[in-house]
Amino acid sequence: MKKIIYALILPLIGVCGLVFANSEIRNEISKKSISKPLSAAERKAELKKWEATPDGMLFKKWEASPAGKKVDASATKISKSIRNYSNMEGVVTSLSLPLGSRLGFGVMVRINSDDYFLSFGPDFKNEFEKLHSLKVNDKIIIRSHSVSKAPKYSYAIVAGDYVERDGKVIYKRAPRNGGC
Repeated sequence: MKKIIYALILPLIGVCGLVFANSEIRNEISKKSISKPLSAAERKAELKKWEATPDGMLFKKWEASPAGKKVDASATKISKSIRNYSNMEGVVTSLSLPLGSRLGFGVMVRINSDDYFLSFGPDFKNEFEKLHSLKVNDKIIIRSHSVSKAPKYSYAIVAGDYVERDGKVIYKRAPRNGGC
């Protein structure tokens, strides 16, 4: 009888040891994957390193071109409203983004006589249902936290965080869970 009990307890101890060791390995991996934010000097060094890559050189060349300067000027034009997350009046000029764009669902809008892509991202859960009711020449109020630019596109890209039409909110991005 004692031999049977020892025979059952010995594998149990071995399995418990393996489970405990495995959990410690996972804790070490998760601690390593959490990185500290880069300092200003580290960011600058990373940017310099990226600018030396073929993609970085292509971007810098595009940025210096007339098309890049036009996109940069239009992005700068609304940067104060973006920074303050204040209302921008826009007019819908097209209900779809150009063919081949990989920005997800979006529309073209004119803000302060410049055209922009108003991008909302991929439409997974039909969260943009009310946005599909927009029509060309609709006047909307937009708020955004970011504007970006890319050599592939001839317009600045405004991230759609909040859209209002006729005093009614038709889209408001849900806040991110767990931080930033």
